[in-house]
Amino acid sequence: MTNIKTGMGPETTSIETARQKEGPFKRMLKLQAFQIFIVLIVLVLIFSALAPESFATLSNLRLVVQNASILAVLGVGMTYVIITSGIDLSIGSVLVFSGVVSALTMRAIGGDDWGTAAIGVVVSIVVGLAWGIFNGVLISKAKVPPLIVTLGSLGMALGLAQILTGGVDVRDVPSVLTTTIGYGNILGGIPVISVIALVVVVIGALVLHYTKFGLYTYAVGSSEEAARRVGVKVDQHLIRVYAISGGLAGLAGVMSLSQFSTTAIAGQSQTNLNVIAAVVIGGTSLFGGYGTIFGTVVGLFIPAVLQNGFVITGIQPFWQQVAVGAVLIVAVYIDQVRRAAAARGQSTNLWRRLVSRKSE
Repeated sequence: MTNIKTGMGPETTSIETARQKEGPFKRMLKLQAFQIFIVLIVLVLIFSALAPESFATLSNLRLVVQNASILAVLGVGMTYVIITSGIDLSIGSVLVFSGVVSALTMRAIGGDDWGTAAIGVVVSIVVGLAWGIFNGVLISKAKVPPLIVTLGSLGMALGLAQILTGGVDVRDVPSVLTTTIGYGNILGGIPVISVIALVVVVIGALVLHYTKFGLYTYAVGSSEEAARRVGVKVDQHLIRVYAISGGLAGLAGVMSLSQFSTTAIAGQSQTNLNVIAAVVIGGTSLFGGYGTIFGTVVGLFIPAVLQNGFVITGIQPFWQQVAVGAVLIVAVYIDQVRRAAAARGQSTNLWRRLVSRKSE
C-alpha cells in the first residue's frame, strides 16, 4: 500500500531507509554527479600538465566559464524538464526567436541607453515564457508527447525568427548590453554574464532541492499517477516547468545578444542537444524522478573543458564530439544500471515479505 505522505510503496520505502543508513561519504561516492566531477578534475589535471603555461591560467579559466554561462542558464530549465520525465528540444530555437523579437523591439524603440535595453530584456523573457507555456499546455492538456511538441516548437520558433528577419541576423544591438553584460566585469575581472548564470544556477538549485515546487517536480517525474493521488496538480505543474524552461531560454537569448552583438540565428543549431547531453551526463535520469543542478553544471563543463583543452594542445576539436558522445552513452548506461539495481532490490524485498507471510 502506498504511503500517502511519501508517495512511496513499502518496497521503495525500505530501499530508501537502507540508503539513509549508509554513511554520507559512501552515499556521495555513489552519486553520478560526484563521479562526473572526478572525471572533470582529471581532465583539468591532464590538460594542465600538457599545457601548463596556457591552460592552467586564470584568464583561460575565465574564458571557459564565460563560454559555459549561456548553456548553464538553459541547463537549469532543462534539468527541471527532464526530472519530470519530459524533454525540451526547442530551447535553442526559442533562444533565437526571443533574441530576434528583443532585437527588433529595441531597434524600433531606438536609443542606446538602459531604458531601451531593459525593455529588450523583458520582451525576450516574456516571449520565452510564452513558448514555454505553449509547450506545457500541449503536453499536459492535449497529452501530446513532449518529444513531438518541442520538436514542432523547434521548427516553428526558428522558422518564425527567419521570417521576421528575412534570414539576415539583426546587428542593431544597444552597445550598453555588450559593454556591460556581454563583456563587462565586476569584482576585478569576473564576467557579468557568468555572474548572471551563477545567480540562475543558485536560485534553480534552491528551488529544486528545498521547496515544495521542487518536491512536486521529483514526484511528477517518479510517477504522475502517484503524484495526482497525493494531491499534486500535475497538469499545472508541468505547464510551470515548461514555462521556466522557456523563460530561461528567453533570458539566454538576451545573454547571447549581449555576447555576440547579433541574433546569431545559425549559431544555435546544436544548443538543445548540447544542453540535453550536459544534463544527462551530470546524472539527471532520462526516465525522470532524479537529478541535480550541481550535476548539470558539472556536465556542462565536461565539453567546455574538452573543447578548450583540445584547442590549446593542438588536438583536432572534432574529437570533442567523440569524447562527449562516449561520456553521454556511459552516463545513460550507469543510469540504467542504477535503475535496474533498484528494481531488483524492490523485487527481492517483495519476495522476502511474501515468504515471511507464508511461513507465519
